[in-house]
Amino acid sequence: MNEHPISNLMTETMAKIKEMVDVNTIIGTPITTADGTTVIPVSKVTFGFASGGSDFAPKHMPANAPLAFGGGGGAGVTVSPVCFLIIGNDGSANILGVNAQASTTVDRLVEMIPGAINKVSSFMEGYKGKAAPSAQQTPETDE
Repeated sequence: MNEHPISNLMTETMAKIKEMVDVNTIIGTPITTADGTTVIPVSKVTFGFASGGSDFAPKHMPANAPLAFGGGGGAGVTVSPVCFLIIGNDGSANILGVNAQASTTVDRLVEMIPGAINKVSSFMEGYKGKAAPSAQQTPETDE
């Protein structure tokens, strides 16, 4: 049995979407500044896809002739910048969000994670090399 024309229509539409959206659309190409800081753009990509068709008999179709096919397909893509991942030359990482406000609690939590990790790392580095105070210390008294 021959392949139905709707299959070719859908395959072609999906191939065009694949050309428009690749991994570099979501996680952009890193940009390195003169001081060694790396900036990586991050975007949100949303797309929709629709395809449809119909087999029909033309008005003047001879008997036992194959049905005619009519169809169409389409897609829409939206690319929205979300943030910039900034990696300092000292290894620190920060997220610089684009001014869009987080719409859900989960989005807000995700935005807070890098800052919290940096604060915990800084806090832990402050204790490296410091000895814990001895429990045996007694106050000095003057006699």
